[in-house]
Amino acid sequence: MTKRVAFVHTVGFLVEDFRARIRADVPAADCFHILNESLLQDLLRGAPQPLVYRRVVDQIVLAAQAQPELIVVTCSSTSPAVDIARRIVQQPILKIDDPMASEAARSGPRIGLLCTASSTVEPSSALLHAHAAEQGREITIKTVLRPEAYQALMAGDRAGHDAILYEAAAELSNEVDVLVLAQASLAHLRDTLAAKLKCPVLASPPLLMREIARLCAE
Repeated sequence: MTKRVAFVHTVGFLVEDFRARIRADVPAADCFHILNESLLQDLLRGAPQPLVYRRVVDQIVLAAQAQPELIVVTCSSTSPAVDIARRIVQQPILKIDDPMASEAARSGPRIGLLCTASSTVEPSSALLHAHAAEQGREITIKTVLRPEAYQALMAGDRAGHDAILYEAAAELSNEVDVLVLAQASLAHLRDTLAAKLKCPVLASPPLLMREIARLCAE
């Protein structure tokens, strides 16, 4: 049976990225996408989190009104809003980082978290701790934040963005059991880093696609 999947995005270029991923990995899914770039922009500007989270919930409710069987929120920074929306809408809601956080917690007690957006640090750390608690595991998280890489990416300098993160990942990998790329915008670095570094490297989109495929097959 074909299942309808709604994606809620806060970064424009991820729409086409996830269109391509879903076509390749879950071609039977019937998908639609909702984009509101102001949500992440306002978080990064320091807007009050509760006000932004309320607008995120509004987007999720809008998606739910189209009657999908599954809603996927692709923004790591707005993760706390999903916990609120889960109490409001009937459909299951999958956070982009849920599968990755679960895998990271199983991979070792010392987790490296590589971020480029400051708004991602707190929700990603909380999600890792939540999945570890579900598994009865104790973890420590070492976070490295490189906002200059995010600024380079938004300015169209993908090469500069990547160079900053390759250096940061190499340093961080020496101190952790697993390296987590905290945002979908870092996912394209995963294969290169995994080939170079001694520790496992996790990115959300491939693990998310695997989970969506599993849910759609049920």
